[in-house]
Formats: sequence, C-alpha cells, structure tokens
Amino acid sequence: MYCPPPDAGPLQGALMTAAALSFTPCSSWPSRGHMPRSRRLRERRGFDNLTSVHLARHTPTGTLVTIKITNLENCNEERLKALQKAVILSHFFRHPNITTYWTVFTVGSWLWVISPFMAYGSASQLLRTYFPEGMSETLIRNILFGAVRGLNYLHQNGCIHRSIKASHILISGDGLVTLSGLSHLHSLVKHGQRHTAVYDFPQFSTSVQPWLSPELLRQDLHGYNVKSDIYSVGITACELASGQVPFQDMHRTQMLLQKLKGPPYSPLDISIFPQSESRMKNSRSGVDSGIGESVLVSSGTHTVNSDRLHTPSSKTFSPAFFSLVQLCLQQDPEKRPSASSLLSHVFFKQMKEESHDSILSLLPPAYNKPSISLPPVLPWTEPECDFPDEKDSYWEF
Repeated sequence: MYCPPPDAGPLQGALMTAAALSFTPCSSWPSRGHMPRSRRLRERRGFDNLTSVHLARHTPTGTLVTIKITNLENCNEERLKALQKAVILSHFFRHPNITTYWTVFTVGSWLWVISPFMAYGSASQLLRTYFPEGMSETLIRNILFGAVRGLNYLHQNGCIHRSIKASHILISGDGLVTLSGLSHLHSLVKHGQRHTAVYDFPQFSTSVQPWLSPELLRQDLHGYNVKSDIYSVGITACELASGQVPFQDMHRTQMLLQKLKGPPYSPLDISIFPQSESRMKNSRSGVDSGIGESVLVSSGTHTVNSDRLHTPSSKTFSPAFFSLVQLCLQQDPEKRPSASSLLSHVFFKQMKEESHDSILSLLPPAYNKPSISLPPVLPWTEPECDFPDEKDSYWEF
C-alpha cells in the first residue's frame, strides 16, 4: 500500500495516494531538481504557473509521450482537488474517446502524469495553425462525433464534463478523437444515489464562460445536469465552423446578459452559409431536430443570407449542421437532446459510411502518419525515457 510522505498535507496526501492507484512510484526516477544532464527535460512544450508539459520518448518502442509535471506545493486547495479528481477518474474510465493516463506517480512534491502523445494536439490548435477561418463540415463531423461519443460515456456513468470546448478535444496521429479536461468533471452520483441535478458552482475562469450553459452561469436553485454539456457542444461546433470563439468579442457582462436574458443570439451568425438557404423559422414553427422529433427554436427570425460573413474561402454548411447547433443551444435544457440522441442526429449519419481514415485525409499531410502504439508495460524506469529536442508548440491545460 502506498503511503504519502509525512510532511504532505491532507489533500496533497490524498492526491499522492490517488496517483498510486495507477502507478507504484519507482525509486529509480530522479527528482526533478537532480535529474542527470542526459535525462533533463530540455524542451518544455507548454506551461502555466504550476504545471509544465514536456515531450518525451519511450526508448524501447520509440514512441513519443506527453509528460505533465505539476508542483503540488504551490497548488491551492481547489487545484489539488481538481488534480485528484482527474487522476482517480482516469484510473476508472475506459473508453476509446476519453483521454487516459498511462502512468501517474509523484517524485517528491511533483506530480508526474504520462499520457499518449496526441500528434495533432487539440482541435483549437488545429484551428490556430491550419484552419483560422474554420474547418470543413466533414472534418467538424468527424471531430464532434468522437467527442460526443466520449461525452455519452461520461453521461452514462453519471458525470457532467463542464468544460467541453475545442481545446479539450484531442486528435491522435492515427485519427482517434478523445475528450480531455477531466479535472472539471462533476458526478451526479452521491452516496450511491444518482441525482437529477447538481448545485456545485465552481469559480470558473472568465475565459471559460463562452462555452458554459445559461443554467450553469445562472447559479440558481434549479441547478444543472448533463444537458449543460450539450449546450457546450453547440458552442464548440460554432467554434470549429468559424475559427472563432462565440462571444469572444463581447464584454463579459454583456455576454452573461445575452445568455441569461436574451434576446436570442446565434453564434452561427459569424459563420458562412449557402446563399440559397432559407430563413430559419421562428419559435412558433417546429424545426426538424434530425433525430426523429421536432423542437422549437429560439424566438425571432434568423436570416442566414443577411448575417453572412464573407471570407476568401467559400465554405458552406448543410441544414443538418445548422439543425444540430440549434438543438444544442436551446435555452431550455429539457429541449436539448441527450448525448445518446445526438449521436443519431442526421448530421452524424454519414459517419457510418465514412472510413476510419477519413479524418486523416482532411488533416495536414505532414502529420498523416500513424504513431507507434505503446504496449501497456508499466512501470517504466528512468533509463527507458529520454527527452528529445523539439520545436515549441501550443499545449492546452
């Protein structure tokens, strides 16, 4: 049984114990401050004030991996709880569309998390680097389908993700889409009972607010549930389509009022739609949900042609995509589909006809080489890992 150091605080000790669930620390790993020169982390791939992310190579297989190192001593109580949650959940979740940790252990007061290297990074990195004006509908469909599959797994296990956005959707070298950001997750299950709503309202950073649902931001006695994530899926769909984060140019107070009180706002106003598309019907008309039912959309008439944004590339989006977004962005969470129902939406029906490699054909050719998979041989020892010099890139936390 793993015992945390005697000087570890209660939360830090719990986190270290949680880390031991998936890894028994190996004494041959050096401390971060005394790492031999030949094994030093020479290239930092990303960092904040507590965590740094590095690229490393598993020597026996040549496989690249990601190492995230966090200084536990400088973490406040909220950050420690979030880390503990992510470590524990990664041990229990088993789904191809959920990002998992291969190894978790502590070296002194440093938490080391080793996970698969996602060659394409996050969807937001792809937007910044290759698709500044937004992705094609086919690529969006492939990315969202994987993300919603992972989300459906979380919801079936009674969990709300609470941070669905492009930066938390990762794509591997072989085209696998996974959800990350588990530290934001909250469980509906308490004391063996599954509740219909939760009332946990953490202090979200203002930078996350554009993706959050009205009911989560409202923080009232009604609480929120898994349908809050569906709203975030709609915002993320708009983000992928336009290359911009909806509400990003709004003052935060104005954005909150817009979400909480209206008037109805569609982030798709910044996207491009075919000239021939007709007006969306108002709330008195039923709009085809694409999943065998009709729902009401927000009141007011949305004119696609007049709100069109002209860019050098002539992108078009289908009515099915627009229907998906409208469903997800319903003000009333009860009118939003479940993740399971969303997977059967007409927008995703083509996924059954497309091959597994279709997403790779839509991504930059330079990365269209599947990575070698790492066999599940743990624990590692220090000589098995070296840290190559690589050019800097963006990493999301």
